[in-house]
Amino acid sequence: MKAIVATQYGPPEVLELREVAKPVPKENQVLVKVHATTVTAGDSRVRSFTVPRSAWLPARLTLGLRKPRKAIPGMVLAGEVESVGSAVKRFQKGDQVYAYDITRLSTYAGYACVAEDSALALKPSTVSYEEAAAIPFGGITALYFLKRGKIHSGQRVLIYGASGSVGTAVIQLAKFFGAEVTAVCSTANVEMVKSLGADHVIDYTKQDFTTGGETYDIIFDTVGKSLLSSSLRSLKEDGSYLQAVAGPAQLIQMQWASMRSGKTLIGGTAVPTAESLAYLSELVDKGKLKPVIDRCYPLEQMVEAHRYVDQGHKKGNVVITVGQNIEP
Repeated sequence: MKAIVATQYGPPEVLELREVAKPVPKENQVLVKVHATTVTAGDSRVRSFTVPRSAWLPARLTLGLRKPRKAIPGMVLAGEVESVGSAVKRFQKGDQVYAYDITRLSTYAGYACVAEDSALALKPSTVSYEEAAAIPFGGITALYFLKRGKIHSGQRVLIYGASGSVGTAVIQLAKFFGAEVTAVCSTANVEMVKSLGADHVIDYTKQDFTTGGETYDIIFDTVGKSLLSSSLRSLKEDGSYLQAVAGPAQLIQMQWASMRSGKTLIGGTAVPTAESLAYLSELVDKGKLKPVIDRCYPLEQMVEAHRYVDQGHKKGNVVITVGQNIEP
């Protein structure tokens, strides 16, 4: 089968298209014929090993000391179950599924094995494989942090970095939960975030949201670029500050700030679950959550896709279509 292989850390050019052996599922795994995957900001960071200095050692131990532990990258897939292991109970051949896992999946390929107990669920029935692939990364991250921030109806939520894969999901989920949403983005993305339901939009190239005098119940930084001290001044006393890409040093800073201010600060990494994916599927099928796709590339253009994501200006998700000619 065709697959993208990375034998070292580095720029997009370390990604090579190769012919590799088709994987064989273990007794607790399903073999999925991959129809679509994505290039997330996380994929870009893993490929280039662009991590905070404080996270260098734990990241190397997790991802691989001298080279990537996973030769085939990729965290997200949407596809069709080709076969199942002998112990699998929840899935059968022909099921249309999608999945997300930060460390165990290798989805830049024609086929991938997925553990039944991982974040694997039936994909939404109302969308294509490409659209389904655009849901897990942003959707699970948004849902995880909003629930930890105890979002509820009537709150005022500000989203910093509202136009990316996580931000576009946060807008829609916050609206679903009944919040009043303020989106912070660049000029080029103002109309898009409005179309997703944002009640107010702040163009960060023209205005700093922390100087407007407004306060919020939840401030959700999806990109790790807001200034913590200023953000906390715009947070209500009983509010929650959510940080989706906080490294170890930032987490320590947040814990200290929480003790000094008495406010709730939550950071770290979202934990994907099958239950979360199933919940997102239900929202998509009910029209409450819309996949947002910036660009689609074929598997053969993975290098170009990574170059585009590295620029840091994608709107929503960058999707990779694997295609039908995936076996030698």
